[in-house]
Amino acid sequence: MNRGQVVVVTGASAGLGRAIACAWARRGARIALLARGADGLEAARREVEDLGGRGLVLPVDVADAEAVEAAAGCAEAELGPIDVWVNNAMVSVFAPIRDTAAEEFRQVTEVSYLGYVYGTLAALRRMAPRDRGVIVQVGSALAYRGIPLQSAYCAAKHAIEGFTDSLRCELLHDRSRVRVTMVQMPALNTPQFRWSRSRMPRKPQPVPPIFQPELGAQAVLLAVDQARSEVWFGFPTLVAIVANRLAPRLVDRYLAATGYEAQLTSEPVEPDRRDNLFAPLPGDAGTHGDFDARARRFSVQLWLNRHRGWLAAGAGLAALAALGARARGPARLRRAA
Repeated sequence: MNRGQVVVVTGASAGLGRAIACAWARRGARIALLARGADGLEAARREVEDLGGRGLVLPVDVADAEAVEAAAGCAEAELGPIDVWVNNAMVSVFAPIRDTAAEEFRQVTEVSYLGYVYGTLAALRRMAPRDRGVIVQVGSALAYRGIPLQSAYCAAKHAIEGFTDSLRCELLHDRSRVRVTMVQMPALNTPQFRWSRSRMPRKPQPVPPIFQPELGAQAVLLAVDQARSEVWFGFPTLVAIVANRLAPRLVDRYLAATGYEAQLTSEPVEPDRRDNLFAPLPGDAGTHGDFDARARRFSVQLWLNRHRGWLAAGAGLAALAALGARARGPARLRRAA
């Protein structure tokens, strides 16, 4: 993709959103940084500009449709026509369903699902008349497979998947050159697990194996660069989706037996733990969470995904060579006779 593109990233103050913004900054992009936390946004802007991009800080709550629309207008006024819009902002609650309050379900839905809808609408209003642009929905393996203790978040990801399928069909019907892609992520080492609301006795963690958020950012760029309708990043994502399609009731039993422990560390939750469910926390949380020692910095599956065109070409050449050798065999036998 060309340098100097205009990119909007929601949830850009920390974690995966910040990693995505930095990845585009390395290409010299002009990036509108959307999130609630002013401290994290300013830190993200400095990082983006140190990497060669231009950052525009736009404090916004993506659960507010009018605020998202206003931020989109400001982004275009300051940076130019939006080429790529990345929906990424999220909040979550770690708790059994019976211990999750109605207002907590509502808040997770409004941020983690409706925030994507509002971002998509703002992007479409600008991209559709120009007949170009890319909308990226940052998803998860949990868009296909719900797990215990994160029902609100899983429901939001499922909703995004259905919404995106509908949008993709409509764009095809309209013969639009606006594209939508969804990138399904594995467990990432982000601050999410430090500041999500939790009612569990021990600190939450991503379900191992854990990957660094920079790999997730690479998957997002891959989806845009290769015009992919969907990307599954990481073997754990692939296994979760395929296993759920083949044997969903067996996966239910497996998660019932392992899903609680897999999401909890051995450390007790601090009695004064704060969360960002209804308001951002002060300070700069950065890109990484607390699991650097356990997080992977390379993904074989992502590498294969990125080079699948070359791999397919190589496999095709190998098949042709094998057919050629097979055809030459009888000819040699006839000459010998």
